[in-house]
Amino acid sequence: MTILIYASAALAEIAGCFAFWAWLKLDRSALWLVPGIVSLALFAWLLTLVPSDAAGRAYAAYGGVYIAAALVWLWLAEGQRPDRFDLAGAAICLVGAAVILLPQRG
Repeated sequence: MTILIYASAALAEIAGCFAFWAWLKLDRSALWLVPGIVSLALFAWLLTLVPSDAAGRAYAAYGGVYIAAALVWLWLAEGQRPDRFDLAGAAICLVGAAVILLPQRG
């Protein structure tokens, strides 16, 4: 379930940030900010659902998932295929996220 929450949070964050990108860099209407702000609020709420005793640990592990999701966005939404360095970097980040998130702490 945690992976689904992180993936949903990443999609919400990327979509929200892209709305601002579209407004400021692609000359889209300021109305893009409305769904962007809603999406960023959804992102923040979703991260509160992660089963973790510390927000910083949940956010740190999320960082790896976000990096991988951003490369999926690069490919699917922007039409640029990630190269081998992108993929290697994302793999390293996902391993780091797993190291942070998966151990049983007592």
